[in-house]
Amino acid sequence: MNSDVVAGFKAAFRGYPTGVAIISVAGPDGPAGLTASSVASVSLAPPALSFSVMDSPSALVIVNAPSLVVNLLGAGHADLAHDFARSGGPRFTPGQGWMTLPTGEPALRDAQAVMRCVPLHRVAVGASTVVVAEVTSVLTGAEDARLIYHGRMFHVFHHSGGPQPQ
Repeated sequence: MNSDVVAGFKAAFRGYPTGVAIISVAGPDGPAGLTASSVASVSLAPPALSFSVMDSPSALVIVNAPSLVVNLLGAGHADLAHDFARSGGPRFTPGQGWMTLPTGEPALRDAQAVMRCVPLHRVAVGASTVVVAEVTSVLTGAEDARLIYHGRMFHVFHHSGGPQPQ
């Protein structure tokens, strides 16, 4: 692999701001989840989204789950995003605001949006897996400033004042 292309690829996406989500599932050994900045809208008919995960214990549980939840994060979730982005961070603690959907998946009570999904396709790409999932239900929360990922940091984007590092 061309190291110049890899370095350029990393630099290009480091400068590309994205939204932040936590993907959560009811795993065989309890809830599992991780922070994702790769969530994208794919289709309206059926409503579908995609995301990619790299090879990790949580990612393996998510990729193999029959259903999952995409929790879109807002300004107040920077610490939670950090917790779920690193190995060994606290997850699904009582103080983090988790609830259980009637279908069994964990969902973040105060997320900007909670989308329950059923995987349609799983595509292995190198050490990552791209998941395309149909959205089966959506719960929307209160409007909040946006949490974005840019330059390897989480930032809060205020509608009137621009991004602020978190």
